[in-house]
Amino acid sequence: MRYEIKGEPLPVLLCYLEPGESIMCENGAMSWMTPNMKMATGAGGVGKAIGRMFSGESFFQNTYTAEGGQGMIAMASSFPGSIMPVDVSQGDFIVQKKGYLASEAGVTLSVAFQKKIGAGFFGGEGFIMQRLSGHGMAFIEIDGYVVEYDLQPGQQLVVDTGYLAAMSATCTMDIQTVKGIGNALFGGEGLFNTVVTGPGKVYLQTMPLNKVQEVLYTPSR
Repeated sequence: MRYEIKGEPLPVLLCYLEPGESIMCENGAMSWMTPNMKMATGAGGVGKAIGRMFSGESFFQNTYTAEGGQGMIAMASSFPGSIMPVDVSQGDFIVQKKGYLASEAGVTLSVAFQKKIGAGFFGGEGFIMQRLSGHGMAFIEIDGYVVEYDLQPGQQLVVDTGYLAAMSATCTMDIQTVKGIGNALFGGEGLFNTVVTGPGKVYLQTMPLNKVQEVLYTPSR
């Protein structure tokens, strides 16, 4: 499969498939395609489907297959930002809830639970995220521009709520309280921050949806 991503900050993923090749995506992700792309909708097993629902995706997935020649399918982002390709063959990835857009047939989307209670309650990412495993390319949606860090073993990043878009499954996530009562109450950063510890890659986003909602729903002065 060949692909290209066009049009940031309102990107679209264009996938070019050879005859017989398939790509999976969530319901409603298709924007346009060639006539020879055949769609098949399925759950892929009740257990997997329930896991996808918990991770913020739909019960059913669509699979598009090129028949009788090369095919093309386009999937546009649902929010201004970036579409990021991820090679899952290099290791599992943990992705923010509802971050999955599409993937090759060899990629499995499942639920990822945060093992640490504090990180689940106060880290801003919740107990449930998405796990991408298997082999092949996957494509995830990033809110805003994406910044990548490659953390060494034990190296840490302190991240404000909502800015963590994805990370290698080898990374761990925890929380830390904002030091100082005055800082916590009046600093505008809340009481807790997310701490990501390496080794692995960390992908941060510059325009989290929760921050956009805060701006939209804050009364003007």
